[in-house]
Formats: sequence, structure tokens, C-alpha cells
Amino acid sequence: MSASSIPVVTTTFEGDVAVITADDGKANALSFALLEQLSAALEGASGESKACVLAGREGRFSAGFDLSVMTGGDIGDARRLLGAGAELALQIFMSPVPVVLGVTGHALAMGAILTTAADYRVGADGPFKIGLNEVAIGMPVPGFAVGLCRDRLSSHWFNRCLQTAEICSPAQAAEAGFLDEVVAADRVLARAVEVATDLAARVQPGPFRATRRNLRGALNDELSDGLRADLSLFDVEA
Repeated sequence: MSASSIPVVTTTFEGDVAVITADDGKANALSFALLEQLSAALEGASGESKACVLAGREGRFSAGFDLSVMTGGDIGDARRLLGAGAELALQIFMSPVPVVLGVTGHALAMGAILTTAADYRVGADGPFKIGLNEVAIGMPVPGFAVGLCRDRLSSHWFNRCLQTAEICSPAQAAEAGFLDEVVAADRVLARAVEVATDLAARVQPGPFRATRRNLRGALNDELSDGLRADLSLFDVEA
């Protein structure tokens, strides 16, 4: 693997906020390496900060799973990648500190699923696509994604986004529930840090963690238990 193709995840700190940025120089496709780095960065940040920002690169939050793995013919690798993605989503979902996403551009498939796991999502205004295109590219939407989307998306958009793979503009994504607000593209990271800084100052760690479990624990357990069934989805023919 060349140096230019190695995913790069960096963590910086702004006061009580950890700022994690993913930039692979391309589409931020979720490969094994990128998922591993993101998970490690989030784990480290949760122990060293009171809130966390996770942002993508300019114009790209994430294009979803690495399709060279998902459609490469090795069912075992595809299942392992799906499992790693699900684990990252649930790690965000149950984070012991607030997680704010800086959705810096396109967020498709697993990239869009990650938005449903965070506490607050700041999206970039512009010609960007956000949504679950799995059905349109020959893949089923896994159960853990259905559960996360049902928890966060509006009922008006839920079927449109999952069953018929309708893709949203940033404004539609805010209406649907993938985003909480849309700002100018060059303001996404600053606004995400601003929101995270407010959360770090406002919420008390112990009560936040207890409430996290009360609000999300049952669904997290249900989705974790169902992950085995999710991994069997690759036996489904297009």
C-alpha cells in the first residue's frame, strides 16, 4: 500500500473537546484501516475530553464502506467489514461523552448511518448527497442500520430513505433527521466545535453516562444481539 493510500485520522484538542478528523485524500471510504483508526481515536478521546467532534475531509464525510471489499467476492472480508462498521456506529451511539459530527460533504451508505448514531450533526451546505443507497447498489440495509435510522429519522422519510434508497440534499437531510443543522461548508468544523464546547460545559459526565444507558441501552443491546443476523445478509442474492 502506498503512503498516499493510507487512511489518516488525526486528533487535536480545543479545550475540553477532542477533534477527530478523517482524511484519506479521496472519498473517506470505510476500510478496515480507517475503521480501526477511528475506533481507537474515539476510545482515546472519550477518556481525555468532555465531548468529541468527528469530521471528514472537505467535500467528503464518508462514501460508506470500501466497495472493493464489499463487492470483491470474499464473503468473509465483507462480513468482517460490516461488523467493524456496525461496532463503530454503536461505539458512537453509546459514547460516554457527547459526539458531534462535522458532516463536511457527501455522506452515503455507512457514512449516512454514522450520522444517526451521534448526538448532534452539523452538515455542509452545497451539492452534497446524504442517504442510504444500499438498495440501489445491490445491497440490503442491515438490521443495525434500520434500528439506528428508525430511532433518528422522521417517519415521513424513513421508508423513502431505506426501502427506496432516496438520497437527500443537505436541507432534506436536516428535515429527514440525518442532520441537525446546515451551515456554509467552510463553517462546518468551527460550528461542530462550538456545539461540542457547549455540550462539554453543559452536561455533567456521570448523569450523562447514566442517561445514555437509560435512553439508548436497550436499543444498543438489541442491535448488538442482532449483529449475527446482519452478517448473514451477504448470502442474499441481488
